[in-house]
Amino acid sequence: MTQRAEFATVRDRLAVDDLVTAYAVAVDDGDWAAYRRLFTADGRADYRSAGGIEGDAERVVAWLAESLALFAMRQHLIVNRQVRFGILEHDTGDTARVRADYVNPMCFAGPGGSAAPDLVCGGRYDFGLLRTGDGWRLREVVVQEKWRRLSERGPATVGD
Repeated sequence: MTQRAEFATVRDRLAVDDLVTAYAVAVDDGDWAAYRRLFTADGRADYRSAGGIEGDAERVVAWLAESLALFAMRQHLIVNRQVRFGILEHDTGDTARVRADYVNPMCFAGPGGSAAPDLVCGGRYDFGLLRTGDGWRLREVVVQEKWRRLSERGPATVGD
C-alpha cells in the first residue's frame, strides 16, 4: 500500500467516525434537520428492536421527534467502533460498514426531573455508509437494543 492510499484510508476513517458522531449528536440534540442531512436520498433506519419503527429518514424523524420528546436529556455514548470499507461497482472504498456499541442514558422531561438517568439502554448499531459527492452519508442504520433499565421513578406526570 502506498503512502497516498494509506492517507486516503485514514482520512476516510476519520470522516466515517465524524458521521457516526454527528448521528449521535443530532439524535441527542433533537436536530432533525441535521439528522435528515446525514442520510442518502434512499437512506433507512430500523429502530424496531428498541420498540420503534423502520423506514426512510423522513418517516423515522417524525417518530423520533415524538418519542424522544418525553426526554429532556439524551446522551448517546457510541464506542468500540469497527470500520470496514467495501467495494461498490468495482471501486474500492465507496462503501463502509460500522458496527459500534452504545449506551444511552436519558432523563424524563417534566416537573421534578432528576439529574440521574430515568432510562438507560444499550446495544449495538450497524451503520451502512456510502461515499457520495457530498461526502460520506448513511444508507442504513440498524439498532440492536440488547438491554434497558427504567428507574423506579418512571416518567413524571403533571401534578406530581
